[in-house]
Amino acid sequence: MRNVLLKEMRLSASVLSYLFILFGLMFFVPGYPVLCGVFFVTLGIFHSFQSAREANDIVFSALLPIAKRDIVKGKFLFVCLIEGCAFLLMALAVILRMTVFSQSAVYRGNAMMNANLFALGAACVIFGLFNWIFVGGFFKTAYKFGRPFVLFIVVCFTAIFTAEALHHIPGLEKLNAFGTDDIVIQLILLAAGILIFLLLTVLSCRKAWKRFERIDL
Repeated sequence: MRNVLLKEMRLSASVLSYLFILFGLMFFVPGYPVLCGVFFVTLGIFHSFQSAREANDIVFSALLPIAKRDIVKGKFLFVCLIEGCAFLLMALAVILRMTVFSQSAVYRGNAMMNANLFALGAACVIFGLFNWIFVGGFFKTAYKFGRPFVLFIVVCFTAIFTAEALHHIPGLEKLNAFGTDDIVIQLILLAAGILIFLLLTVLSCRKAWKRFERIDL
């Protein structure tokens, strides 16, 4: 799998996939829906699928002496690698905002969602939805990706709107905690988000390779 992943990184990937990792730093931006940074990261990954399709990458990969399911695994590993790098940047921003900048007026006066552990958990959920809807949807045909990406956009921004609105509901104010306030709840929400990401990704990968096995390239 190492060689398959290296092929994805060096031959199939678009430069934009790597550049758009930096959108993870949008978690530093006050007065802005920070989860939009997650969408831009997935947009970069989308460009890799687009450039790979135009280069007939799937057919090229199928001609290699590897199993068809390894092609699917390679794509998922690459996607998770990009998401993981962006998540690390988001986590760095959250840690700094929860510690060094926890009393900063620009963040204290922020009407939007705070960059806290709940936001990180929500980011994991959105990444999981991307892997389920877009990456899994791509392997229905291993060619068409417009429809699954449009569907993901709708679901993604619905999730962003929901996450932004939740802390305005009476009783859910703790979701927007500053610094290390309500840290136990925050950690539980982060763990839940990571678990959802792993579940959606693993199920999508398994479903995708079964679909891909049936496709006659």
